[in-house]
Amino acid sequence: MLKVIQMGIQAFMVLASKVWACICFLIKRQIKTVRQYQPVKYGVFPLLPLSRHRISMVKRKVLVLDLDETLIHSHHEGVLRHPSKPEMPPDFILKVTIERHPVRFYVHKRPHVDFFLDVVSKWYELVVFTASMQIYGAAVADKLDNRRGILRRRFYRQHCTPEMGSYTKDLTSVSSDLSKVFILDNSPAAYRAFPDNAIPIKSWFSDTSDTALLNLLPMLDALRFTDDVRSVLSRNLHNHNLWQ
Repeated sequence: MLKVIQMGIQAFMVLASKVWACICFLIKRQIKTVRQYQPVKYGVFPLLPLSRHRISMVKRKVLVLDLDETLIHSHHEGVLRHPSKPEMPPDFILKVTIERHPVRFYVHKRPHVDFFLDVVSKWYELVVFTASMQIYGAAVADKLDNRRGILRRRFYRQHCTPEMGSYTKDLTSVSSDLSKVFILDNSPAAYRAFPDNAIPIKSWFSDTSDTALLNLLPMLDALRFTDDVRSVLSRNLHNHNLWQ
């Protein structure tokens, strides 16, 4: 009789554990949804007449955007997630075929990325430049673009240069005028040849409280008024060493 009671208690504990895990998953998913749609604390206001005149006198600039660990993070089947929060549900799932094998990617968007893209697309021409394979990078870019037509120009792994075990990105292939093009990338190796045309950003994996993209908006707002982006970004060299 005692053994039957113990077995019953064990079965109840297993069931309770599964129910609790399910409840925790649903709560965390709801928290993520709330955070994703909470008000963003950056006001975008119409330009004053003087500012409109100033911006009409400078060239429209090009902002080059990396994907993985800059705007998104992903993992595919058979590969463990980043250990910090393995249970975080993905924002979307991609199914692509690589070398005749179907692969499922679980993609997580960096916090505030949709708002970020919506704002900066009004200030700059946006270009995607990723070291990922085109079949994957194009699918991610399509999801981020969400039929808005703001990520039309794209460069992939075949446009990168293998160097010292990593891939570098030639910004002259995006624009021959380096005074008006700059890149946002978590990997310093990617812009090794163009440090004066780069904005460093910490790699992102799963921190739902991350505000890095939001924090860049004031600088990007001001940078569009400059004649030459290098006149500002060259002063930012000490920050590049932070992510080495």
